[in-house]
Amino acid sequence: MHVLIEQLTSTGTVVTDGAWATQLYQLGLQVGQCPERWNLEHPDRVQQVARSYVEAGSLIILTNTFGGNRLSLARHGLADQIRALNQAGVEISLRAAGQQALVFASVGPSGKMLLTGDTTVEELHAVFQEQCELLAEAGADGLVIETMSDLEEAAIAVRAAKTTGLPVVACMVFASGRDKDRTLMGNTPEQVAQALIQAGADVVGANCGQGIEGFVPICRRLRSATDLPIWIKPNAGLPELVDGRPQYRQTPEQFASYIPALVEAGAAFLGGCCGTSPEFIRAIRNQLAQLG
Repeated sequence: MHVLIEQLTSTGTVVTDGAWATQLYQLGLQVGQCPERWNLEHPDRVQQVARSYVEAGSLIILTNTFGGNRLSLARHGLADQIRALNQAGVEISLRAAGQQALVFASVGPSGKMLLTGDTTVEELHAVFQEQCELLAEAGADGLVIETMSDLEEAAIAVRAAKTTGLPVVACMVFASGRDKDRTLMGNTPEQVAQALIQAGADVVGANCGQGIEGFVPICRRLRSATDLPIWIKPNAGLPELVDGRPQYRQTPEQFASYIPALVEAGAAFLGGCCGTSPEFIRAIRNQLAQLG
């Protein structure tokens, strides 16, 4: 395990941040637009999101770089701006964090499928390594491989991220199968933990896909499969489409009521994904304070 992760988890549960896209939409980002573009066009609004989480009590905030790999940016005609977009994303979060929080840079899926022959292992490794190196050069404290559905792709991303020397968090989406406890490709939490550990992850976990109640058994199963810290970031329930945009009805208090169960299940890092906000982070902190 990376020494920074050991230091962070030595004093108890670490509060991370909440949703980014949800907050950017409220500030004017349109569905279908490239969020990373805002790092150059509207850095003040991106920093507003980052700073709001710091002020809410997040000890780790992410970056607006989820879709910052070359393949994802190419779909928006922005591949030639990969360095500027990723560098700006890290710098914005670093400014917002100041001395109050660490910055772990977000790395999302490539959008390519290995099973269909869209790309090769070598090509994907190069894609992830390029982005991770840019994020590391910009000063990120760690890397978060998140919202992954393909375990093989996640493992490739972890191996690429490890070449930077930064701590690496690796998260999968569990929202498939009868009990919503498998990845899109059918992998169980136990299989995910084993594969991500072998790839070199310092932290393993789950994010997105479903509401917080479904994360308790998933967290427990990840905990039983590894001694590594567990990273948990659920959605604020399931969304409803209103005027073409997802709306989440769960309140911060309802969300945070599951925090004691997640701590008991072994979560070391707790935050939120789609539909959550700074109010959710405050509610998490309040629950943790009550646990003592």
